Amino acid sequence: MGKNVRVLQELFTPSVQHSLELIGIFVFAISGALLAVRKNFDVFGMAVLAEVTALGGGLFRDLVIGAVPPAAFSDLGYFLTPLLATLLVFFLHPHVERIQVAVNVFDAAGLGLFCVAGTMKAYEYGLGLTASACLGLATAVGGGVLRDVLANEVPSLLRWDRDLYAVPAIVGATMVVLCIRYDVLSPLTSALAVITAFVLRLLAMRYHWRAPRAWHRRSTVSEEEQPLLP
Repeated sequence: MGKNVRVLQELFTPSVQHSLELIGIFVFAISGALLAVRKNFDVFGMAVLAEVTALGGGLFRDLVIGAVPPAAFSDLGYFLTPLLATLLVFFLHPHVERIQVAVNVFDAAGLGLFCVAGTMKAYEYGLGLTASACLGLATAVGGGVLRDVLANEVPSLLRWDRDLYAVPAIVGATMVVLCIRYDVLSPLTSALAVITAFVLRLLAMRYHWRAPRAWHRRSTVSEEEQPLLP
């Protein structure tokens, strides 16, 4: 285990890793704040959705594995970054909406990084391979689920009319635990897992890949059209 848990530190220096995490948090927070604008929330509601979207997955992971106090509360930068994203969206949301494609690309990068980092951190704290992969998935997508629940929407993760989001994270987390299982986890294979999840998410957005619904589904009820969210 000692070899495996040091790989993330070998792949990125602590300062680079911290910067990448803050970028991922910032982009996730923007998606939360934009949904709040579409829901006509006030600035406090925007801040709440931004914080929950950005930090919810990592907070859940840290509480499950006993990493207390969670990073979201022990690092002031983690807490302040979503507030910065809130201010940006509050004053410039029409401009932010126009660069949604760029935001989605960074969101996909954050998805890849968080699913891999979350899986490795869970394993570092003694969880089994399957549980570690599940927490890697939760780290990447948990904040988005909480965002949608608070906004009174069916989570995008569960909607058939949303491009694949969880599947790329599952693939990235699974690659990590397989590398751990066969003792081939290294900076190279970890980076490959991040890139694979990132590219799969980009392809899903580009070609609108979606998960199949129930076999021989006969319902003719159509879902209400809603704005697409990352």
